[in-house]
Amino acid sequence: MLRQLRDGLDLYNFLTVLEKNQEHCRDLFVIGHVEKKHAIFKFPASESSLGFIRGLARRTCCGLVISHLDGSSLSRQVLMEVGLYLGPQLETLAMPCSSITETSLLDLLPHLTGLRKLDLNGLDSLFMSGAFLSCEEHRKQVHASLKNLEELNLSDLRYLSDLTFNRLIGCTPKLCSLALAGCHIAFEFDPYRGCAVGLGSSAILSLRNLYRFLQQQAFTLRSLDLSRTCITPESLRSMAQVPHLRLEVLSLRGCKELTDYSIELLCRHQSGLQSLDLSACTELTNRTVLAVAIGLKRLRSLSVAQDWRMTDKGLENLMALSGLENLDLSECLHVGGADLVKGLSSPQPRAQLKSLSFRNCTYIRDESVFSLAQLLGSSLQELDLTSCIYLTDLSVLAIASYLPNLLVLRLGWCKDITDWGLLGMVEPSVQSKEMEDKGPSFTRTFGNMGFFQPPSMPFQGKPRLVTDEDLGAFREQEGASLLALKGLQTLDLSGCTKLTDASITQVVRFPTLQRLSLSMLPEISNESLVSVAQHCCCLTSLVLSHCSQLSDEGMACALPYLPRLQHLYLACCNSITDRSLTLISRYCKRLRTLDISTCKDITETKVDFLQSHLPYLEKVHYRFEGGSDLILTL
Repeated sequence: MLRQLRDGLDLYNFLTVLEKNQEHCRDLFVIGHVEKKHAIFKFPASESSLGFIRGLARRTCCGLVISHLDGSSLSRQVLMEVGLYLGPQLETLAMPCSSITETSLLDLLPHLTGLRKLDLNGLDSLFMSGAFLSCEEHRKQVHASLKNLEELNLSDLRYLSDLTFNRLIGCTPKLCSLALAGCHIAFEFDPYRGCAVGLGSSAILSLRNLYRFLQQQAFTLRSLDLSRTCITPESLRSMAQVPHLRLEVLSLRGCKELTDYSIELLCRHQSGLQSLDLSACTELTNRTVLAVAIGLKRLRSLSVAQDWRMTDKGLENLMALSGLENLDLSECLHVGGADLVKGLSSPQPRAQLKSLSFRNCTYIRDESVFSLAQLLGSSLQELDLTSCIYLTDLSVLAIASYLPNLLVLRLGWCKDITDWGLLGMVEPSVQSKEMEDKGPSFTRTFGNMGFFQPPSMPFQGKPRLVTDEDLGAFREQEGASLLALKGLQTLDLSGCTKLTDASITQVVRFPTLQRLSLSMLPEISNESLVSVAQHCCCLTSLVLSHCSQLSDEGMACALPYLPRLQHLYLACCNSITDRSLTLISRYCKRLRTLDISTCKDITETKVDFLQSHLPYLEKVHYRFEGGSDLILTL
């Protein structure tokens, strides 16, 4: 539980449930202990949240994520309560999916003198008029409250201009982190006039203005996010060379115009970078990886996901960065892992990876996974092998044998993984019968004329099913089954179509497991569902979509064991009916997301029933009889 709280779960829902159930008073002590650190409370703007905000006044520090704020009197009252009862002890504030007014925010900010992080992501309503903070008196008030602000998120603001940016930034002299992901920044010229952009534009945010900001805050700024912008190689080069700028975190995800040469200059001038995200920069090649390996000796996290031109070349040098902990190679379609193994095999100090992703890397084979598992050993905590379609049971055996500290394992769509791999057993070899006729043998290309049975192809035969005798041997053995991963918190086995109840019921038994996906496993039944519920009681997210054998009977036995469930996905489970929704409303009081798309025997009336009985339900994915998919935001 303590780990869950530190991860920032929906504590508002959790606290409310505990307050209504006094038998959980022992858990309240744990929450009070966590409070001394930093707890983030997430809740929507509603009548019930007013009392909760007042109850937070006793805390010394906290953070809030308040969603669905607007210009209504209720939203204004929620913000007023936040300023009145929390004020100086509020350290972080985010308002996703909101459209608050400038007046509401300006009434709130002067009370938040202890604010360290402010997230205005997507709040276009503040900047649409262009008059935000145009009043000198308002700027003085905001400056007094934000003078110690360290992190500011201005991502996805389509109306952000030089003028509004400068007014707000002028109130944050100690800013360390700035996010401008997805903002419309003119890096070359004014798109309205076709000429170079001058300072102080009221229509757009310009490179010149951003460059001036970097010069002014070079001594304090350590993190910059320019993802999904149209930054050019020349613009990146000029920003990287700002005097005294020493960035530690830089995100350039989806900046498709960047070239290898621009990244080489970046690595040369910003050698102190510790985290670099170059995902979906599709023009980058192996030269970039070599530049990173040579120039960024302090690097701890690197993402080159969806950089399709990347190959294994350069990864060996990258492993020489002894501080590297996180590496994302997702959708690098030409990476096979061979050079990664070479680099980790070096006797010199090498990377101690904690997180490694090969998602959609179809060149990854069992040999690479086996070698990497041996070399990374106890250091690796997160491994993503989703859609590495040629992996087999050998990879699962290697993972279970050599990666005891794994917390996150994703094996979705690895279709050759079977029950034997999860059980840590070797499938007994099937001895082929010798042909009675010792005559000439025929090749697989020889035509079948009706006299001989053609030889079976490897992909045609199904694995031998696990019997009760095999399970008896499994219980007695000390082999490396998936049970060896005792601390697992996330497990994804989606689309591993050869898995059955035989392995799921015996192996998926993790007391700390929080997120589990078993979608598109046509062979599992209610037996697996009940077993998972009984042995994984900490589940907050469970994905069972397209598991056609699940029924109301299984839900009735399983749901009483899943009171913490927040996200449940049952799309295309055709045997699930209204009865299951009644059980969900009774046992899963904290549910926030429910997917019942194309469950043909669920009625609209029962969906309405859920809305009235589950106070925290936010989204229901449901297909009505008319055939259209609807997402109901409740």
